[in-house]
Amino acid sequence: MNPSETPGALRDALLHRDGALLVVRNPSAVAQPAPGQPGSASNYVPHEPEVFIAVLDDGRVYAFNGHVDLGTGIRTALAQVVAEELETDFDRLTMVLGHTDSTPNQGPTIASASIQISAMPLRRAAAQARERLIDLAAARWGCPRDALVAQQDCVHDLQGHRRVPYADLLHGRRERLYLAQDVKLKPASAYRLVGHRAARVDIPAKATGALTFVHDVRLPGMRHGRVIRPPYHGRDSGAFVGHSLLEVDASSVADLPGNIQVVVHGDFIGVVADREEQAEAAMRALRVRWQPPPAAPDLSDLKQALRSNPSTLRPLRSDGNVAAAMAQAATVLRNDYVWPYQMHGSIGPSCAVASWQGDRLTVWAGTQNPHMLRTDLDRLLHIGEQHIEIVRLEASGCYGRNCADDVCADAALLARAAGAPVRVQLTRAQEHLWDPKGTAQLMEVCAAIDHQGNLLAYDMAIRYPSNDAPLLALLLTRQLPAEPRTLEMGDRTAIPPYRYPHLQAVCHDGPPIVRASWLRGVSALPNSFAHDCMLDELCEAAGADRLEFRLRHLDDTRARELLQATAQRARWCAHAHGSRGAPERDGMLRGRGIAYARYVHSKFPGFGAAWGAWVVDLCVNPATGRIRVERVTYGQDTGMIVNPDGVRHQIHGNIIQSLSRVLMERVAFDAAGAASREWGTYPIIGFADLPDIDVVLMDRQDEPPMGSGESASVPSAAAVANALFDATGLRFRAPPFTPDVVLKALHSACAPAQATAAASL
Repeated sequence: MNPSETPGALRDALLHRDGALLVVRNPSAVAQPAPGQPGSASNYVPHEPEVFIAVLDDGRVYAFNGHVDLGTGIRTALAQVVAEELETDFDRLTMVLGHTDSTPNQGPTIASASIQISAMPLRRAAAQARERLIDLAAARWGCPRDALVAQQDCVHDLQGHRRVPYADLLHGRRERLYLAQDVKLKPASAYRLVGHRAARVDIPAKATGALTFVHDVRLPGMRHGRVIRPPYHGRDSGAFVGHSLLEVDASSVADLPGNIQVVVHGDFIGVVADREEQAEAAMRALRVRWQPPPAAPDLSDLKQALRSNPSTLRPLRSDGNVAAAMAQAATVLRNDYVWPYQMHGSIGPSCAVASWQGDRLTVWAGTQNPHMLRTDLDRLLHIGEQHIEIVRLEASGCYGRNCADDVCADAALLARAAGAPVRVQLTRAQEHLWDPKGTAQLMEVCAAIDHQGNLLAYDMAIRYPSNDAPLLALLLTRQLPAEPRTLEMGDRTAIPPYRYPHLQAVCHDGPPIVRASWLRGVSALPNSFAHDCMLDELCEAAGADRLEFRLRHLDDTRARELLQATAQRARWCAHAHGSRGAPERDGMLRGRGIAYARYVHSKFPGFGAAWGAWVVDLCVNPATGRIRVERVTYGQDTGMIVNPDGVRHQIHGNIIQSLSRVLMERVAFDAAGAASREWGTYPIIGFADLPDIDVVLMDRQDEPPMGSGESASVPSAAAVANALFDATGLRFRAPPFTPDVVLKALHSACAPAQATAAASL
């Protein structure tokens, strides 16, 4: 696609074209976000119908979906779903994803819901188009439609005597169908594409250097911009936000080449130049005076900071009588689990290109939330959503909310001031400092077993500072008050999957402490970390095998079967254990851990995505504290799998990212705010540290598809922590498990033993 030709033109051409069959739905206002949930409230209703499927008389087929491909392969998987139901050639189908002027508004691409939820309207639309083509053939031949079948872009009679291509049936016709719910869908037993391997359709363009990434967009007359961020790094609430700029000395860059323009609006500062290196030089040379920001919250003691954060108590669930059960229990354990602030760590800094044509704005974006971004840009610019088009291209990955939306607003403001298209790319330090962090979290857990060694009671309190992170330009330009905003997002997978007769769970919803937003697994990964680590300790107290103990307390049949299949692949040995602090002959400590979770997301009580189970084998060097994960055996029940290779690719990437987060990643803070500016202060896992990964996929093709993208992350931390206990005999309850953390724990454990030995001499 030529970047000057936006997808909106394609939609318009299809709506007014002869020789086309379209499946559409009437536009309507998007559902408002539920109280306490993320989302941008908007009453905007497009004028034109939303197109899902277009079959043309020249052989082309288009399918439109409002979600985007974040490198997870859903462009390929969605194409398989459409080609399967439409009985069209996979190679002739073009998927259009996430463009606001041409795709339905199906909300943000989050929670691994693209296949589980938003693919279903597309599947029904494809089936509806297929059935209409059969009707057209029956009318042409004057025969019952039951005597016909659609195959390979043609309608055939069952006797095999006649066939007519879709293109011939549509010649000179303008067919428009409105999306229906009661459509005949193909049974899984008849699938020829879904459930089978398909090569990723996005790879060839990437391999040949075609335009797929937003960083590569170039427009005629395009200029280059850079922004200068305030000194209150990664903070987005407080009276100082938007009100800290004292002076900008534009004369300091007046003599630099590139026709430098300086743009100032509140605390928003940008420079525009003819060339990128000129904009970079101007950004660094521009003299700016800021009011010193107030000291940032002290996060050196994260547990105390989370406890001290103001919050509102929200009960989640209460079963039985927890207090009475605890009083009668055989063993009661009380533990706190602390999750750190982490960042998305996108390899490439965020980038966007904006262009104004009169009062109409087009933005080429790497956003995960195109339609929400359109609403936010309208709040910033006040031009009406109908005048804003988001053209979504791929970026460098985020898995939540990084700076991809923020840089779009930067580009829009600079392009309006410059009177020309402007490309803006953030610096590495800006991406690191201002990326809305995955929020920290505290899980306070008390749990008990009875005298028969069975789970008895569970009491959990979650402390979660909200993740909202409004568009940064809205705050810097004072279009939005920089006030604390609290969402109810700490309750994902808040209820343990295991059977506790007495259970209580509450969430303390608090305002953000630093700028934070959703990161893969949201609060579910930390909550599952607490659930399965505590279960492992209860299992140890009961003297039970770790697999058998989990199976005994799981009522979900699919969960039990998944755990058994994963353990069998990992060659689990009942009651076997690792070094438990006693080095083996080579001086290393070795251990194995197991964990299970099902990702339950959305407004509490939510609904489930895929089931996941980990078995981790690792070793620890007691001299350095360094952990080496040697093998991960991971099992997943995704329900119906569209593309097995695509699911495996997602799982592999998720496991690698999860291990990086569990073993290495933690944002540093200082008095100004976020302090991790580059990879030296925020390391991520490298190729040399990747383990062997063995994936077990359950055969559930007759079941509905579940979201598979995030689920593999959810049991990860607990599995590693449980393996770390098996290796060292010590419990670790606050990731990341860096060498210094492990070494300190090992030394602390050795000190009493050494003191006892010395006293006996």
